[in-house]
Amino acid sequence: MSVRVTLEQIATIAPSARSSYREAFAAGQEVLDRFGISDTPLRVAHFMAQMLHESGAFTIQFENLNYSAERLPIVWPSRFLPKGHLDPMGYAHKPEKLANEVYGGRMGNILSGDGYKYRGRGLLQLTGKDSYAEATTILRQSNAEAPDFTENPDAVINAAWCLEVAASEWFSKGCNEHADQDSIRTVTKRINGGLIGLAERSEWLKRTKFIWR
Repeated sequence: MSVRVTLEQIATIAPSARSSYREAFAAGQEVLDRFGISDTPLRVAHFMAQMLHESGAFTIQFENLNYSAERLPIVWPSRFLPKGHLDPMGYAHKPEKLANEVYGGRMGNILSGDGYKYRGRGLLQLTGKDSYAEATTILRQSNAEAPDFTENPDAVINAAWCLEVAASEWFSKGCNEHADQDSIRTVTKRINGGLIGLAERSEWLKRTKFIWR
C-alpha cells in the first residue's frame, strides 16, 4: 500500500505553504504513486525534505537571485572576485543580469536571456532550459496534456504541474534508489549538483522522517 501524503501533514511541517502548493498536494497522491515515490516512507521523507529546502518550506516559487555584493563571491566563488574575474558590485541586486551571467551558455541556455528565462522555479527549483525540456519529455510519457515548459516556463509553478515537475525531476535523477539507501549526501548531489545546504536538508529529513515513518 502506498504511503499517503495529506494536507494535514503538509500543514504540520509547512504551515505557511503557498496555496498553489497546497492545492497540488491535495490532488497529488496519484503523482507520488506514478513516480514510485510513495512506495516507501523513506522515499517520501527524502523527497519532501529536498522540496522543503529548495522551496523554503513551500513558500518560494522563483529562485531568489537578489544577492548582495558580499554574498555573490560566497555563492559563486569561481566567478566573482577575489577568486573569479567578475566584480560583484556590477551584479548585486540585479537578478536578471546575474542569472544571464551565471546560467548563460550552459544547461541548454543558448540564447540571450535564457539564463533568466530558465532560472530556478518550483518545488525543486528546476533550472536550465535542458531541465525544462527534460521535464516536458518525461511528463508527456505519462500525461499527454503536459505543456511544453520550454515555451511556458511559468507553468512549472502552477498548481496543476508543480508537483509533477518535481516528481519527474526526482525520478529522472534516480533519487528513489538513493533514498532507499538513506543517502542524504547522494540525493542532495543529484538534486543540487553539489552539497549546498546539506545541513539544512539533513534537518528537514529528520523532521520528515518523524511524519512519514
